[in-house]
Amino acid sequence: MNLPPRGPDQVRIGIAIAVPDPYAARLQGARADVGDPLAEAIPPHITVVGPTVVDSSLLPAVGEHLEKVAAETSPFRIHLRGTATFRPISPVVFVALAEGIAECELLEEQARSGVLAQELRFNYHPHVTVAHEVPDEALDRAFREMSDFEALFDVTSVWMYEHGDDGVWRPQRAFALRGSPAAGHS
Repeated sequence: MNLPPRGPDQVRIGIAIAVPDPYAARLQGARADVGDPLAEAIPPHITVVGPTVVDSSLLPAVGEHLEKVAAETSPFRIHLRGTATFRPISPVVFVALAEGIAECELLEEQARSGVLAQELRFNYHPHVTVAHEVPDEALDRAFREMSDFEALFDVTSVWMYEHGDDGVWRPQRAFALRGSPAAGHS
């Protein structure tokens, strides 16, 4: 995982949609089964804003920004189905979104602005990683074994995670999606 360096008065955060149980347990188990060393450190999620370093003093501003984004974002449905890969560009196998892609893209665009504005290394592509930087055989196995995976759930909040000194990503704060479906975004 490409993590930006962090100074002494900084925190490394990420913004993500948490995948609920029972789906999260199966996804985390699958990641562990193929020997992915990050299986226990990264809860199953759909990234909204990837690892970002901010000054600790900016956390209140980050919270205000995410409150505003969440207030303008309507809850939406995610349908995860089947596997895909970023190979040969990146050694990643993931579960794909069959529904909710446009909503995730809009949420990402709005969240990755203001105090969280940044350039992306890759185009944003919402997904749930099930194997990352493991041998090709393990990537192939994850691709096969999770090909029938399917999950449906409603996204009612987005989470800010913090990356601890122990390498574990922990949920810190939820931001409830409170936008009106009638308002519509285009």
